[in-house]
Amino acid sequence: MILPRFTLVPVMDHEIHVTEWGDPSHPALVMWHGLARTGRDFDELASALSDRYFVICPDTIGRGLSSWASDPEAEYSVEFYAGIAADLLDHYGIQRTAWLGTSLGGMIGMRLASGPHADRLTCLILNDIGPEVPSEAVQRITTYVGDPPVFKWLSEAETWLRAIYRPFGPAGDGFWSRMARNSVRRRGDGRLTLHYDPEIIVQFTASRDELTSWDRYDRITTPCHLFRGRESDILPAEIAHRMLDRGPAPALTEFDCGHAPNLSTPEDIAIVRRVLADLT
Repeated sequence: MILPRFTLVPVMDHEIHVTEWGDPSHPALVMWHGLARTGRDFDELASALSDRYFVICPDTIGRGLSSWASDPEAEYSVEFYAGIAADLLDHYGIQRTAWLGTSLGGMIGMRLASGPHADRLTCLILNDIGPEVPSEAVQRITTYVGDPPVFKWLSEAETWLRAIYRPFGPAGDGFWSRMARNSVRRRGDGRLTLHYDPEIIVQFTASRDELTSWDRYDRITTPCHLFRGRESDILPAEIAHRMLDRGPAPALTEFDCGHAPNLSTPEDIAIVRRVLADLT
């Protein structure tokens, strides 16, 4: 397994923790994680694809080792995240990049692809996200993200994470143990909690309009492919099939899981590799 490199990038008054994989002279590929996750979720996929790509996997502000927002209502929004993403590309001198975004990461990709930075994306892979998020799914997410649990032992945290993220689908023990190590931090009382700012859910109230963005989606011309978990409540079949005939008119690949396919197994990696080759 190719080993990653880690760096801290100062952008927009924040310090962004980035996991880097592969040779910077290779074509760039950004992988951006979901709402309460970190860039380390992509380790298996990024390691495998680093034979052909320079892969960067940032931690969104408020998550992992990136800094937290001083103004959550303004900064925990897709628009602000997209600004950070554009500045990260500038920092690395990346003029054009492929983009794979899981959930929130896909929303950021759609924002970039539908605005002034559209020409910087060579392709867009949306992992279980669309331009509309059902209110019932938002309620489910805010219930567990907004009130992070507390653990005495790391093993407790891993058990909890395996249960909550069971919809990710089948993954090896290494995936889950790494998720536990990279998903927790010590509190002042010595116990463990999840490694994100609970205020990240303000996105669903202060920036509610970002959850429905069909107008922006219809402007996207970037070559696009859509991944979907067959049991996903974030991307129901009805919304996914509407996407196929609008905007970038992506092809669709479905996985036997919920929200969102973890893309860590050899079979998943082969699918991603093939889709990237087809799109670029």
